[in-house]
Amino acid sequence: MNWGTKLVIGMVLFMSFIITLAVLMIRSDSDDLVDVDYYEKGIEYDKDYVRKTQLIDDKAEPEIIVNDQLTIIFKSPAIGNIRFIHPSDKTKDSTINLNTGTSNQVGFRLDSFRKGHWKVSIEWKSNGKSYMYDKNIVIN
Repeated sequence: MNWGTKLVIGMVLFMSFIITLAVLMIRSDSDDLVDVDYYEKGIEYDKDYVRKTQLIDDKAEPEIIVNDQLTIIFKSPAIGNIRFIHPSDKTKDSTINLNTGTSNQVGFRLDSFRKGHWKVSIEWKSNGKSYMYDKNIVIN
């Protein structure tokens, strides 16, 4: 085989590779860059932004203490929910309702949670205002 034949075979293989990738891309149903409900998420983002700005304006950031349990201390009594988001495994995510009652704090046992990094997203209402706070924690 001479060099011309090898060159043509190489070009045919490369073109086949490119055509295969193009066909796979066209057949793909999902577009990972655009969410199915992107419009609703955009509207929800506006609500989240307002709640986060309200948190800053009112200086209502809760204090989070992590040891054998998670303790959250609010500035005033609160009702809402806490989402535990595991960055590498969506199946480990969980949501817990919270109600501080007359006290300003709430505690949760962390025995059932996997050790490692977690994102805690707290959404609550206090004194007629809505707040949202996100924090990354490490469970040991």
